[in-house]
Amino acid sequence: MLRKVTQGFVIAAIAATSMIAADKINGAGATFPAPCYYDWAYNYQKATKTRVNYQSIGSGGGIKQVSERIVDFGATDAPLTPKELEKANLSQFPAVIGSIVVAHNIPGVADEKLKLKNSVVADIFAGKITMWNDAAIKADNAGVNLPAEKIIVAHRSDGSGTTYVFTDYLSESSKMWKSKFGIGKAIGWATGVGGKGNEGVTNLIKQTPYSIGYIENAYKEKNNLSAATLQTAEGKWVTATLPNFQLAVKQAKWSKKDHFYSSLVMQDGSYPIVAATFILLPKDKAEANAEVIKFFDHSFRNGDKAAQKLGYIPLPVETTNMVREYWAGK
Repeated sequence: MLRKVTQGFVIAAIAATSMIAADKINGAGATFPAPCYYDWAYNYQKATKTRVNYQSIGSGGGIKQVSERIVDFGATDAPLTPKELEKANLSQFPAVIGSIVVAHNIPGVADEKLKLKNSVVADIFAGKITMWNDAAIKADNAGVNLPAEKIIVAHRSDGSGTTYVFTDYLSESSKMWKSKFGIGKAIGWATGVGGKGNEGVTNLIKQTPYSIGYIENAYKEKNNLSAATLQTAEGKWVTATLPNFQLAVKQAKWSKKDHFYSSLVMQDGSYPIVAATFILLPKDKAEANAEVIKFFDHSFRNGDKAAQKLGYIPLPVETTNMVREYWAGK
């Protein structure tokens, strides 16, 4: 049976044998975790016969739809602040962790061979560095055949949590970027072409020689794209690998009080663009929330291998236990 708890939140006893499962759970939002959520939904339907319909429309769309109570849950890579959550009457918890890579399509330059200082990445996306053979790029790439070709920047055209995380990284990397562009789900890009979702930017990079863009690592792996080697916060070269992502995860400072509002960008010694992605629940939809929670609880218990296979990082057990306490209002 379902049981009500205090603090305006309702949680289901996860194993409710007498309850008939909902026919469908509807969610929408971030493209960043979409491949993982699709896999989790497929396995959840096999196990429970409950369908989870997830629309990969971008974090901005997910926030809007759950705020308007169009879907049962929203998904965003840009966590909402406690004040924003209170205003929209929402709760928030992390679901899985991923990373953003700076992918490129330079003919003849293989994966991880191109080194880009974090400040150089900021200058490229700000339109200050416009050619692949610019001295600032060549300085760190002896032996790499950098062409005298114009850099074509690919960025998101929609409201995007991936953009939020990426611009957070750029703001940490460059005072110029922080003062001129700042952090946001949508910004006024100085240069480049826009694609909708991680899918759109991925396709732009694949189809456009001499392009560069930011995408979630799972999209890079799935499409066999090349990505740049970046820098840690201390300036050491670091590649986009699971151990380097996990170093950031270990430093996460989660707090139930702040609804898990935290950044994993530029953590000491780790790959610099790591981020959790979050689920938003309406506090006034107790019955629907119980079904959504059962889906994510099942995925936390059974979905780690699927997440890792797709290039994501499952939440640590300590974090999923904290999320369950949050669901229960403890």
